[in-house]
Amino acid sequence: MIERNFITSGRNTVIHKVKKFDLLIINGEKPVIIISHRGIGIYKGEIPAKRSIAKKAYQDIVDISSAELFGEEKTLLFVQALDGIEYKIDYSKEDTSSFIKIHQNHYM
Repeated sequence: MIERNFITSGRNTVIHKVKKFDLLIINGEKPVIIISHRGIGIYKGEIPAKRSIAKKAYQDIVDISSAELFGEEKTLLFVQALDGIEYKIDYSKEDTSSFIKIHQNHYM
C-alpha cells in the first residue's frame, strides 16, 4: 500500500495530513487547487508531469477523478486543511468569490 499525504473520507472529502507536502487537487479541466499547511488557493504554477517530480518539489498530486480516489469529477469538494479549517470548493461557482469558502472553522 502506498503511503499518501492525504486521506479521503465519504464521497467528497479530502483530508490533508502531512505538513511537509502541499496537495495539488486536480478535478478534470477545472482550476487546480493547492492546499498547504498555511491554507488553500488556486494553483498558478505548472503541474508536475510525474509524481516523482512533484515529490521532489514537496507536492502530492491528488486527481479526484482517478479510480483509486473518487472515480469521477466532483462539483462539490470538502477539504480539511492542516490549519484547522474545513473548506468547501464549489466548482459550479468557479469564477466567483464563493468558489472556495470556509465551511467549518476548527473541525479538530
